Amino acid sequence: GALELIETAHRNAKEALVEIRDLARGILPPALDVGLDTALTTLVQRSAIPATLRIEILVRPEPSIEGIAYFTVAELLANVAKHSHAGNASVEVKSNGDTVSLQVRDDGIGGARPAAGSGLAGLVERIQAVDGQLHLSSPKGGPTVIAVELPVHA
Repeated sequence: GALELIETAHRNAKEALVEIRDLARGILPPALDVGLDTALTTLVQRSAIPATLRIEILVRPEPSIEGIAYFTVAELLANVAKHSHAGNASVEVKSNGDTVSLQVRDDGIGGARPAAGSGLAGLVERIQAVDGQLHLSSPKGGPTVIAVELPVHA
């Protein structure tokens, strides 16, 4: 009985991921059609605070992962502009055969915490839904550094 329940849960989780991917394809920014590098370049150029981008994508992630990466960077840059009192931010993105690594850093006041109901808590949930990880370093006085690891394939 337990094995059957586990198999059913596993099958349902796979079906849910397919539905999420299909939904994400429908709401992704058009710049992602060209690639994550182009989409992030546009995003960083429009940042409310001065930001730089360093990107090295050797293996293009699948569209659902590109979407998560894009929206993660977008939300983190928005948080920098709203809460950090930073003068500058930097975004670094690397992709190899297995993972996409993102890092957003700012020179603000620090103190970021993924409290329940916050945007950071929501990011953690979305990233973990595809077996990714978010690491946060934000001591009082700054800087804040958020590193994200995502699989290339969900």
